[in-house]
Amino acid sequence: MQARPTTTEPQFLNEFDATMQMIQGKWKIMILYELAEEGRRRFADLQHHIEAVSHKTLTNQLRELEADGLITRDDFQTAQPHVEYQLTSKGKSLIPVLDAICDWGDEHIDPALIERSLCDE
Repeated sequence: MQARPTTTEPQFLNEFDATMQMIQGKWKIMILYELAEEGRRRFADLQHHIEAVSHKTLTNQLRELEADGLITRDDFQTAQPHVEYQLTSKGKSLIPVLDAICDWGDEHIDPALIERSLCDE
């Protein structure tokens, strides 16, 4: 009896679903933009900049972004241990897509309906 070739079950409905699942989450786009602007950021810096995000939620969203290959986590075991995050090349390639979405929102959404504009930061 021959072994069957293993097949991978699809995770996404289509390319759009795949992309949207990677960036969905209340804080993921803000995290990606912050890392795009600053290069590397410590956890506390991200939490300070985003302000309203809880420690647990930020941790979960960072883990998801890392699992999707959009960011890397560098753990520095020095006298003052700390963790830093930065975009991968895959994460960097997503920024122009996010910029286009941001520009569309700027053009088509009433600014009074937007709590915080990322396009202007």
